[in-house]
Amino acid sequence: MPTEILMPALSPTMEEGTLAKWLVKEGDTVASGDLLAEIETDKATMEFEAVDEGTIGKILIPEGSEGVKVNSPIAVLLEDGESADDIGATPDAPASAADEAPAPAASEEAAPASAPAEAAAATPAPAAPQGADGNRIFASPLARRIAADKGLDLAALTGSGPRGRIVKADVENAKPQAAAASAPQAKAESASAPAATAAAPTGPSADQVARMYEGRTYEEVKLDGMRKTIAARLTEAKQTVPHFYLRRDIQLDALLKFRGELNKQLEARGVKLSVNDFIIKACALALQAVPDANAVWAGDRVLKMQSSDVAVAVAIEGGLFTPVLQDSDSKSLSTLSTEMKDFAKRARDRKLAPHEYQGGSFAISNLGMFGIDNFDAIVNPPHAGILAVGAGVKKPVVGADGELAVATVMSVTMSVDHRVIDGALGAELLNAIKDNLENPMMMLA
Repeated sequence: MPTEILMPALSPTMEEGTLAKWLVKEGDTVASGDLLAEIETDKATMEFEAVDEGTIGKILIPEGSEGVKVNSPIAVLLEDGESADDIGATPDAPASAADEAPAPAASEEAAPASAPAEAAAATPAPAAPQGADGNRIFASPLARRIAADKGLDLAALTGSGPRGRIVKADVENAKPQAAAASAPQAKAESASAPAATAAAPTGPSADQVARMYEGRTYEEVKLDGMRKTIAARLTEAKQTVPHFYLRRDIQLDALLKFRGELNKQLEARGVKLSVNDFIIKACALALQAVPDANAVWAGDRVLKMQSSDVAVAVAIEGGLFTPVLQDSDSKSLSTLSTEMKDFAKRARDRKLAPHEYQGGSFAISNLGMFGIDNFDAIVNPPHAGILAVGAGVKKPVVGADGELAVATVMSVTMSVDHRVIDGALGAELLNAIKDNLENPMMMLA
């Protein structure tokens, strides 16, 4: 039976996307891993690979189509011996036990292997939470044949294909005990998601807001995928993360002098360090100095990280990215500077891959270049904290000898998740960041 190729969820927050470009045409033969299309997600433009082999029988969604829902059919894949005339039958319709079960073998030893598959087809048992549709287990014919040969129960496997569809690789790599354990766990997680969503308070509806401004002139701007994601995630963060805030003033004169000297020496290599590069390094080393603060919230536990993976907010048109500089504590300032420039450029072009903006335990948001003196940032879960950085400005300060002087002072605010970091621990972390920035040569030791 022809198999529907579904719109994939290429990022954890993706609900719909734009099918930017087809890389195949009807009649093309594809194998697992071949590129099928370019898809614009809520964050980036990514390539979509085939998860099974066959022939492209029909393209259902033309390239350039926007707002294509995740898990909606975008094309039809034909198996060997099938033709485009077979496309009329919908692969998503519930299947009978005879349709889903593998063909019985001649020997009596193969009979027990086919029995679980027949029972699974007769009873509603999803291959994965997102793959459930009535009482059908989604699996490719090739995956079903291999499962029968290996004596595996399809109901115990979690599919990696669209809508949880079980494909060849899932069956070949299956570990029966692990597969059986993962299915109920995933089912429990999916069952809890609607409850969490329903509990979230809602504001006035779009129609209610529009009535408030009846008679006034305005332009309605529709939300794109990125803006919807930002709105949802930050609303959730403010409602569920118990924030508290720590503030410090940091004197930058020693850092600015040291930076100028380093940039002269690095000029021949084409490297120019920014103050932000020093801030990234200062935070990374501070997380190593205060290891209990280098942690993330994981629902019912805290994960203490070994390396310092620091996320940095990058503003782009219509939103922002937070690319993660992994192992920032062990990298040189010039390496961090080069990586950050590359991330910022690709973020603005929306060319970052999901693994490049996911993860990290701590984040930095710097609005100093916009002349902002200070602000409070929102913690981005599962991070335990975020440093909001203001502009460095000339201010009068009282020196150690009690005399009045003028210094370049930068105001920072650290927003902290109280579930992970308590007040004293947060103060220790912020003091370590301050010490690193006011004594920049220590960061090279």
